[in-house]
Amino acid sequence: MGRGAYGLVRVAVVVRAPAGWLWWPGLLAAGIGVLVPGLAGRTIGLLAGAVLAVGAALVVGVARRGRYAELARGASRAGKAVILQDRSVTLRSWRRAHRWWLLLAFLVAVGSSFVLPATGGLLMAGAALGLWGKALWLGRWERKHDALLWVRTESAGRGGAAGKDVTAYVLTGTAAGDARPGGARAGHARAGGARSGR
Repeated sequence: MGRGAYGLVRVAVVVRAPAGWLWWPGLLAAGIGVLVPGLAGRTIGLLAGAVLAVGAALVVGVARRGRYAELARGASRAGKAVILQDRSVTLRSWRRAHRWWLLLAFLVAVGSSFVLPATGGLLMAGAALGLWGKALWLGRWERKHDALLWVRTESAGRGGAAGKDVTAYVLTGTAAGDARPGGARAGHARAGGARSGR
């Protein structure tokens, strides 16, 4: 980076980064679990899994919203020398840093089916829905304020977009970066690494 430059990563992209890696393995684990009779039986396992999935979606979806809202209210405009991280880079970095935890979660979800069939997989899928819901909530904020929320890359890497190391968010215009409000992939990629404080 040049003198005075610093990297930024989209808050909504960081939030939704784990979602796909919980959703699809969760559904796969649930599908495998349905094939396992389990100690409690398939019906009880599926019912328990559905309840846990709904609970996880609600808990994950609302967790730390106050913290996100506080940081968003105090956000300041980005300077001209910021380096905006591409969405694909954020997703790849998160996957690389958490791949063993994801594998462990999948194996635990499959293993739990010998007691409660499909429950662990549905729990993972529910957590994914909660993350997508939180990202959509952030997207509504961004559309309402006609701005995108960013956080310093090094701060987000040490505990997420609302971790204790995050002290402030940064705002850019909606044309910055390569992801839509809420962190979803844009219809067409814009030039990565853009410097935009307006």
